[in-house]
Amino acid sequence: MTAADRWIGALHESSERLGQAVADLPADRLAEPSYAEGWTIGQVLSHLGSGAEISTALVERGLKGDERGPVREELLPVWERWDALSPVAQRAAWRDADERHLALLDAVGPGQRTSVRVPYFAGLLDLASYAGYRLSEQAVHAWDVMVALDEQAVLAAPDVALLWERIDLVATRFRDADALTRLAPQRVRVELTDPGQTLLLDIDTELHLYPTPPTDPTALLTGPAESALRLVYGRNRPQDPLAATGSISLDDLRTLFPGF
Repeated sequence: MTAADRWIGALHESSERLGQAVADLPADRLAEPSYAEGWTIGQVLSHLGSGAEISTALVERGLKGDERGPVREELLPVWERWDALSPVAQRAAWRDADERHLALLDAVGPGQRTSVRVPYFAGLLDLASYAGYRLSEQAVHAWDVMVALDEQAVLAAPDVALLWERIDLVATRFRDADALTRLAPQRVRVELTDPGQTLLLDIDTELHLYPTPPTDPTALLTGPAESALRLVYGRNRPQDPLAATGSISLDDLRTLFPGF
């Protein structure tokens, strides 16, 4: 098994869960709001579908040794075409584009799985890193849809475990600069359950999440790993079982992590 296999397998499972959740929704439900601010359920599927279409083209480039990354001029027509679809058509087109993307990833042979480099938005990536970016997008936006249908919905445990492996990339990229300046310096002890682990949220001139406990914490954040993951992705809700004590509050952390 290569490093990419875990991530590609998780992509399959996440897509299957989302597909089952939206398969029988009538047009009026697809037009209802998702958790993603300003987007309906259909628009989230459109976003995932256009992303799958674009990503398929980028993987194909990588397999040919073409290192040209995406440029806005070639992306705009794709987004415009997807935006013009009805909610029902967006669902069908997402399913088709997603299946093509996954089929292409499955077809990459063992040798190329370790050697191919995909020219993605974040740069030239090995296949495991690329699939990590795609799972991050897929799993979190799938939750945006599923929680709109069932307020008890949570991220799947296998996705939570995988996404915590790359959480520093997300925390560093999507932190709010003004909140970072206001809150720094802080060393937050993060104690997680399900699965249990202790981390350091280091808030300074930059922000990082390190997989090691701090020796001199200024604050404490406790709760399930799933809820804390969604906090970093800008998807914390008042009913989520997280608690912050010390020199930082949950409101501070919500401001620090506005999401995407």
